[in-house]
Amino acid sequence: MDLYEGLPEPVAKAWERGLTSGRAAMSRRRLLRAASLAAAGSTLAACGIPPAAGSKGGEGAEEAPDYSKRERVLNFANWPLYVDVDEKNKKKHPTLDRFERESGIKVKYVEDINDNNEFYGKIKPQLAAGQSTGRDLICLSDWMAGRLIRQGYVQRLDPANMTHAVTNLEDRFRAAAHDPGRQYSYPWAGTACIVAYNKKATKGRKITSVTQLLEDDALKGRISMLTEMTDTVGLTMLDMGADSEHFTEDQFDAAIARIQKAVDRKQLRRFSGNDYLDELNSGDIAACLAWAGDIVQLRMDNDDIAFAVPDRGYLFGTDDLLVPAKARHQSNAEALIDYYYQPDVAAQLAAWVNYICPVTGAKAEMEKIDKELADDPLVFPDQDMIARGKNFRPMSAKEEARYEEKFSKLIGA
Repeated sequence: MDLYEGLPEPVAKAWERGLTSGRAAMSRRRLLRAASLAAAGSTLAACGIPPAAGSKGGEGAEEAPDYSKRERVLNFANWPLYVDVDEKNKKKHPTLDRFERESGIKVKYVEDINDNNEFYGKIKPQLAAGQSTGRDLICLSDWMAGRLIRQGYVQRLDPANMTHAVTNLEDRFRAAAHDPGRQYSYPWAGTACIVAYNKKATKGRKITSVTQLLEDDALKGRISMLTEMTDTVGLTMLDMGADSEHFTEDQFDAAIARIQKAVDRKQLRRFSGNDYLDELNSGDIAACLAWAGDIVQLRMDNDDIAFAVPDRGYLFGTDDLLVPAKARHQSNAEALIDYYYQPDVAAQLAAWVNYICPVTGAKAEMEKIDKELADDPLVFPDQDMIARGKNFRPMSAKEEARYEEKFSKLIGA
């Protein structure tokens, strides 16, 4: 099966780029759990699902029978190393094990989401044919979650089964453009794209803006930006005073032109995926655009690594839990979502994954586990950081193709 069949060429290239070198291409615990990554990598699944005969596309999901009461099982698909792992027994996940004991629900936990688009390609034929994917709960980035919601490929959640989630979801996560009112999804974790730098490489100078990355002669040839269009162009637009949530075509083009100017004068060392981490750690890259979860982990081992939340804003998002259409065990899935919205459980998860925690009360619980993480704004953002968070506005299919083509030319993809 050709994963990119039928897509405009620029979009297909962007999807392939994200899979091979983008945010999803390496483990979320790359620096601290290198030994575990090899085992996790064995869970990569090939596409292997033929297009469904007579597929009607996304016409909306009918309510599926729920077998949760008589089948106390749950099939949960997630990203590699995106849940806590027992340090002595890598096959054990303490929070999941506790859920099984307390609920009586057996969780089949599979790490088979390695890229949003790859996973969408695997499950779309079944969803379009009105068939079960074999999964009761999945975790996808907000923009892909929004696509599945629009296509009618997910089940509406029952708030009566999720009192902790309804009560403890932090306010800033409730107003989701891709899922108004959080009827279909709840965040597993928040994500952020910020500015990071190596203090030794910058000789102690603080790097706090995209303007410095693109124009500071002292950084020439030692900065990198990301191969993810929304992050790189989005932060550049914010730096230029445009709103990434309501930008125009001209504002997008102006951001591309500004980055192109920096490319032409060799200000950039390169565009990168997760592989910027080694070069930032060594100082070969002095400053860059970076994903916050990576920086939390890198700073644990290197005191020279610092970050800045630009005054004009940063790109904010979520990885969301959803119940696919025709899932057999929706109530069991809702029970697990609700379980992770208990503050003590949420804190235990955040202590391991180091991404933004979406649960009210979890910071107080984190103080009992790790005071340093409890005070880290990249895990528990303060009000100033919250106020600067921006999304990249939803795009139509035509816009996505057009913007990705322009960005591909910029980065030479």
